[in-house]
Amino acid sequence: MSVVNSNLLATKAQSALVHNNRVLSQTMAQLSTGSRINSAADDAAGIAISNQLTTQARSLNMAVRNTNDGISMMQTADGAAGGIQDMLYRMKELAVQAVNDTNTTIDRSALDKEFQQLETQIRSTVANTTWNGMILLDGTVGNAGTVGYHVGAASNDSFNVTYADFDLAAQPLTTARSINTGANATTALSSIDGAINQISSARATWGAAMNRLVHAGDNAANVSRNLTESNSRIMDTDYAQATAEMARSLILNEAGSAMLSQANQQPYYVLALLS
Repeated sequence: MSVVNSNLLATKAQSALVHNNRVLSQTMAQLSTGSRINSAADDAAGIAISNQLTTQARSLNMAVRNTNDGISMMQTADGAAGGIQDMLYRMKELAVQAVNDTNTTIDRSALDKEFQQLETQIRSTVANTTWNGMILLDGTVGNAGTVGYHVGAASNDSFNVTYADFDLAAQPLTTARSINTGANATTALSSIDGAINQISSARATWGAAMNRLVHAGDNAANVSRNLTESNSRIMDTDYAQATAEMARSLILNEAGSAMLSQANQQPYYVLALLS
């Protein structure tokens, strides 16, 4: 074997040393960053899958926020609607009392004053019930009273919820503005029943939608958690394996350096024989 013109042993030792140094650098990067993949060269397929998992998980996390915002929005509307419903119950009580002919004109006038105050408060509640600057109960929120909620990572993971118009100016109570006479009180009873039914229907819609949002949010959170765990198995450093690999690389690196030194000495041994 020629060790003067072509020192194959030194070449092989040097190649092994370069490889060991590369592995050692990669392993030390994994240990210092906690990531098994620190560049696309480390695992091209793995980083591509990881990027997809990360994108989907982050999208689902935002979907969870969307569901929480939707629930909060509907809770705000439902709470205000419940207050309006209670006022309508009281207005109906007043109307029932005013229908009775045992009441004098003065009695009905007194009942009507409370009736008018309740109607004014209902109008105020409708005008001032807002969420994130949007009025919820006058039929203008979203797209003419229809609000869309996006609850998943896909483009079609959404549904719409209707927010009814509770403004009394557009409701049957327009014809029931007074209970100062028996006839007006009778008309008011029918109108109030219609308003109560409308609010009950709206609250039932919101209740069903809130339950759907709760389940959608739980599902999105569960899927996101599983995706994050899957991504962790791809990206995170296995410290036991990486530590063992680093120890192995250090031993090979030290041995390779010694062997390279020995291989580089062989030409001098030949020279010594010739001298």
